[in-house]
Amino acid sequence: MKKLLLILMVAGVYVLHQDYWNWKSADLVFGFLPVGLAYHAGFSVVAAIMMAVLVKFAWPKHLEDVQPHDSAEEKTGEERRP
Repeated sequence: MKKLLLILMVAGVYVLHQDYWNWKSADLVFGFLPVGLAYHAGFSVVAAIMMAVLVKFAWPKHLEDVQPHDSAEEKTGEERRP
């Protein structure tokens, strides 16, 4: 269920990125910011939040469980001394 929600979230953000409805608008936000630019500023915030959610819930945890590898021990069979 969690995986389906994440996929739907990514699909939703992808659809929102295609903002063809703002292309011909000459409206200004706050009196100086074109509506298309304001939309993309808001979209960037939404995309950053989406990426944070994806890292939190979909990051492969097995990639984090890596022990340091010391090739000198393997070659000689002895422990390295400091």
